Amino acid sequence: MNILIQLSHPAQFHSFKNVAKNLINDRHSVLIVIKSKDILDDLLKETDLPYVNVNNHPHRGNKVGMLWDMLVREWRINQLCQKHKIDLLMGSTPEVAHVGWLLRKSRVNIGEDDANIVPAFGKIAGPFIQCLMTPMSCSNGIMEPKSIHYPGFQKLTYLHPNWFQADKEVARRNGINPDEPFFLIRFAKLNAHHDKGINGISTDIAHRLVEILAPHGKIYITSERDLEPEFEQYRLHINPLDIHHVMAFAKIYIGDSQSMANEAAMLGVPSLRFNDFVGAKKIGVMEELEHTYGLTYGISSHEPEKLYAKVEELLAMPNLREEFQSRRQKMLADKIDVTAFLTYFIENYPQSVEEVRGADKSFWKRFKSK
Repeated sequence: MNILIQLSHPAQFHSFKNVAKNLINDRHSVLIVIKSKDILDDLLKETDLPYVNVNNHPHRGNKVGMLWDMLVREWRINQLCQKHKIDLLMGSTPEVAHVGWLLRKSRVNIGEDDANIVPAFGKIAGPFIQCLMTPMSCSNGIMEPKSIHYPGFQKLTYLHPNWFQADKEVARRNGINPDEPFFLIRFAKLNAHHDKGINGISTDIAHRLVEILAPHGKIYITSERDLEPEFEQYRLHINPLDIHHVMAFAKIYIGDSQSMANEAAMLGVPSLRFNDFVGAKKIGVMEELEHTYGLTYGISSHEPEKLYAKVEELLAMPNLREEFQSRRQKMLADKIDVTAFLTYFIENYPQSVEEVRGADKSFWKRFKSK
């Protein structure tokens, strides 16, 4: 089977890299297509995975430009599908649904956002989706009849212990001592289509966080947006492929990025996400991680004092790391190795759809930790 995987964000590279490697064998071939987004090109260049960039210019902010870019990507993906005789398309984008429908090819959309968080996706892609795979905590709205839910989290595709073991030597290679306390702060751009009206960490709030954290350890900042000069001393200079080896040893993660807060939770690192996806715009995956497992905390951007108080509370917690690693183990005991499951699902598609829909505990048990 010839498989095309589309990636549109660096986080998706991590989500699909192990699945892609599993699928490249004497029975299957894989072609990855990407658009230029932050460090996505750089991440692919560090691997031996075959890929094509079908959109190599900066993100366009206006709706007309975004629509034009999507149509151009679809035309190029269509050409690649015909050239490489693609049998199945896989990814998180409308392009996967549209091109797959147009060519009458098998297609699997994979995501972790609730329908109310990305309403445009449901409108644009929903009618063309063949199968939408999301965690059990996701609500897919009008796309629910086409949905498959699994007992896991998308980021366990690369942060499950079957696929990732944090290495202190990798952290040291990047100039970080993992045996000394340090904190990781993330500034996101918040410029995706679903980020409209969403606020995060302002300069004043960042200053206050630095004041609180500095007496307790080193501070490292990773940022999608331009940093103010006073924060340059904290900038994290690192090989992008090594970020999780650093994150795993952080004492606390704080940021306005959903993705990295999720990743920190997967690793058992206390994570604080400060943005407006908290409250009215609840995300099912993050709600489960917070209220079922206590691995992350969501604080709305209009409540900075609550953010400071939670940071102080975590700093004062005895055996902080041990407690959160225990919470992580509870989460892992409930969830599956998502990479193993996705590999099985794609290799056996479409027969696997009905198998999963009728699955009982014994079915999911085969994808538990080794």
